[in-house]
Amino acid sequence: MHIAEGVLSGPVLAAGFAVTVVGVGIGLKKLDFEQIAETGILAAAFFVASLVHVPIGPANVHLILNGIVGLLLGWAAFPAIATALLLQAVLFQFGGITSLGVNTAIMALPAIACHYLFAPLLWKSPKVAASAAFACGFMAVLLGAILLGGALFLSDENFLEVATIAVSAHIPVMVIEGFITLFCIGFLKKVRPEMLPGKPS
Repeated sequence: MHIAEGVLSGPVLAAGFAVTVVGVGIGLKKLDFEQIAETGILAAAFFVASLVHVPIGPANVHLILNGIVGLLLGWAAFPAIATALLLQAVLFQFGGITSLGVNTAIMALPAIACHYLFAPLLWKSPKVAASAAFACGFMAVLLGAILLGGALFLSDENFLEVATIAVSAHIPVMVIEGFITLFCIGFLKKVRPEMLPGKPS
């Protein structure tokens, strides 16, 4: 879901930058000292997962993991994702510096939304928790793909077809990320339940 340099209009780039600055500021303010190592690990996982691109038609797709990042970190997902995307732009020319704000917002806003939607359900019954974990991974990618399409469309209405293809190409990723998130949450419940938000005392 990396949008390259020179694709988006000035107003869209400015809006994305503003959203990311605010989000990173809130994320840093809410970041606990004990959460720093976890944030670094998840930022690294996000960085590595989204490096592997698979061509599907005219689009390239990749794992994102923004659902699990948002679920575990909350607002700290913003600085984690921004840092990973900045390194990808500088080291591998994925995305770009001018589009960094939009790319971060596209991936971090769904992560935050999924945190608030699904974190309260992780300690419900096993079926509810499993459904919430899968839905978190699925919805984070779906919302990101919709934001991607919206950014393209708002920049130029001629991008509508490209935006539709980009969203459709990510459907397999939505399903895969749902299962990855389901597995990760189940694993953490067994070995490190304290990492999960809202753990009953």
